[in-house]
Amino acid sequence: MKIKGIRWWMVGLVMSGLVVNYLARNTLSVAAPTMMSELSITTEQYSHIVVAWQICYAFMQPVAGYILDLIGTKMGFAIFAVAWSAACAAAALATGWQSLAFLRGLLGLTEAAGLPAAVKATTEWFPAKERSVAIGWVNIGSSLGALLAPPLVVWAIIQSGWQLAFLIVGGLGLVWTGFWLLLYKHPRDQKLLSDAERDYILDGQESRFKDAAPVKGNWRKIIFSRNFYAIASARILSEPAWQTFNAWIPLYLMTERHMNIKEIAMFAWLPFLAADIGCVLGGYLSPLFHRYCKVSLFTSRKMVLVFGCLCMIGPACIGFVESTDMAIFLLCVGGFAHQTLSGALYSITSDSFGKTEVATATGMGGMFGFLGAAAFTLVFGVLVTKVGYSPLFVVLAVFDIIAAIVVWMVARELVQKPGPEKSSGAQAGQLSLPTA
Repeated sequence: MKIKGIRWWMVGLVMSGLVVNYLARNTLSVAAPTMMSELSITTEQYSHIVVAWQICYAFMQPVAGYILDLIGTKMGFAIFAVAWSAACAAAALATGWQSLAFLRGLLGLTEAAGLPAAVKATTEWFPAKERSVAIGWVNIGSSLGALLAPPLVVWAIIQSGWQLAFLIVGGLGLVWTGFWLLLYKHPRDQKLLSDAERDYILDGQESRFKDAAPVKGNWRKIIFSRNFYAIASARILSEPAWQTFNAWIPLYLMTERHMNIKEIAMFAWLPFLAADIGCVLGGYLSPLFHRYCKVSLFTSRKMVLVFGCLCMIGPACIGFVESTDMAIFLLCVGGFAHQTLSGALYSITSDSFGKTEVATATGMGGMFGFLGAAAFTLVFGVLVTKVGYSPLFVVLAVFDIIAAIVVWMVARELVQKPGPEKSSGAQAGQLSLPTA
């Protein structure tokens, strides 16, 4: 029996993995007001807890990407999913900010494989022309997890306490791992895939994804490439916005907009619903720009990035509005903006590196991004009590606009180098970046 369009079912499977991945990381932000009260945690100590996760996540991302490229998408993703599920559940044992910071650091180490694995799986399963759309749908998992966290965590707090929320999310991760191991296979090995669809996928991929004996990935080659410089710079500048949304929106709504925990459960998920829309729309914008603006696919990715970065002007205006409803709307614009530009960055990464490099490159880019986010969070935790949230939202918008400029000016489309079919040095048809 063959399943028509099974590549889109694989998108759903990978997306659901990111849902539980982001549920695990966003459980803390929703439970934070309650936990800070019960465990006597200050705002500055809370920022240290967030930074512990970010630092561990940052440094583990390239390691996780390398492991995924080394042992494969299926087993690599499964091993990390079991580990992050256990780390999430263990947070229920926290007794103070130090123990919580330690356990969140463990979560960061184990969750780091989520996005590199998702990008790698999408690269394996989709031809180049559909990849931005597929990554857009996969990327929904990140915002959908954040969207589901407020009602789930608040329900758990009301029913039993914040500890229950961490235990539930940890259990969901283990359940997903079972489905992943059962269902995921590479297109070459998937028996439910028709020959026609397999040929469509593999024929539509760049030569660097189809080579039978690809050159082993080299992190030095990756990190010194022009496109990686652009990607890493954009991650450093753009990631603080998404991490601020994930970690601080519930506290912002409580302290600045004076919402109670039930109102937070009702409204805190809306920016992440908008982020879902950004994931999907951003994925479809790239082929639309490619078709109607008569530009290359790579340039269309950069155009989507610019569009998303400009939309970040919305949350920068949050200090000028008195209405809570308008403030939430501007946060929604921010969620939409970031996931639009984030999907474009993942597509650019996928377009820039081969199959033995793409997870490593994604992980290394993530490392730089989360180091930038950690540095911003440390500053945020101190300044938010002195200057408030509004000026910091302006800074985030400026960062994103600079990121768009850097990628537009620096990133270049890969060019095909002609070569013999067999060579003792490089492979035929080797891809490289043009010089500036």
